[in-house]
Amino acid sequence: MRFHLLGQGFDVENYKEINYGLQFKVNFQGKSELVRIFESKKKGTRLDLSQVKDDEIAELIRRAETAAYKKGKAAGSGGDGNDREVEPGYNLDGYESLIGVDESGKGDYFGPLVIAGVYLDKEVAEKLAGYGIADSKNLSDKKIKKLAVRIKRHCEYSVVTIKNPRYNQLHKKIGNLNKILAWGHARVIENLLDKVNCDNALSDKFAKKYLIENALMEKGKEIGLEQRVRAESNLAVAAASILARAEFVSQLQQLSDEYEIELPKGAANHIIDVGQKFVKKHGQEELNQVAKLHFKTTDKILNLRLF
Repeated sequence: MRFHLLGQGFDVENYKEINYGLQFKVNFQGKSELVRIFESKKKGTRLDLSQVKDDEIAELIRRAETAAYKKGKAAGSGGDGNDREVEPGYNLDGYESLIGVDESGKGDYFGPLVIAGVYLDKEVAEKLAGYGIADSKNLSDKKIKKLAVRIKRHCEYSVVTIKNPRYNQLHKKIGNLNKILAWGHARVIENLLDKVNCDNALSDKFAKKYLIENALMEKGKEIGLEQRVRAESNLAVAAASILARAEFVSQLQQLSDEYEIELPKGAANHIIDVGQKFVKKHGQEELNQVAKLHFKTTDKILNLRLF
């Protein structure tokens, strides 16, 4: 269960033996809770959450237990009753080596578009497997920042950041987000192929495969490219998603510091209020420096702003 907790953004401390079982502390979003697991011949293994005070955390732990059980049943040892928990991150889908690619920021009004790629072979995958690497959408910013350091320490990687002025220029010229994404994916793959020899690349499916293939140059055109829905289940793509999100969050914070206004993630209605405050403070033209102007949010900000 530990690996499933890590995958949900928990920090899990070392186990301590107690009577008839184990106990350990989990830390999540600044809160610390005590979890116990008991084992007996009559009742088998039993999760005890009686010491967990936060109901939300308790529910996340229950989900991790259920996921661990299902993984163990699916990957059990020949039906002999000795089911085992499988580390979800150690998954290269049978590839000997692989470049995983993912992006962050495409749905966020403020901040850049970031595309990252990570190269993994089986040896490096083994090193990363126990870190709790998962799709960045399921991890806290604090966990993402910590994992990004570990990934960069062990892996060859590439990060391409398309800052807002360049992004707006490209979108105005190309008129299509998927083509910008394809260009970024292709650049990341090409950058990594300058460092490593690899025959395969995998990314989350966002458009027709030919968009990336057409953007690839000489080295990239020789690689086997696969796009897949929920590709973040693959360790290489999950690692790439973490690097992309870590860079996006860092860039967004830099913009917030520079303009002295907290620029939030996402594109929900509260973004309009922040956008109005930004335009009132810095002017309409500066919005090009921090936002993706083709979002409908821009019209709402400009039409609703008050002076």
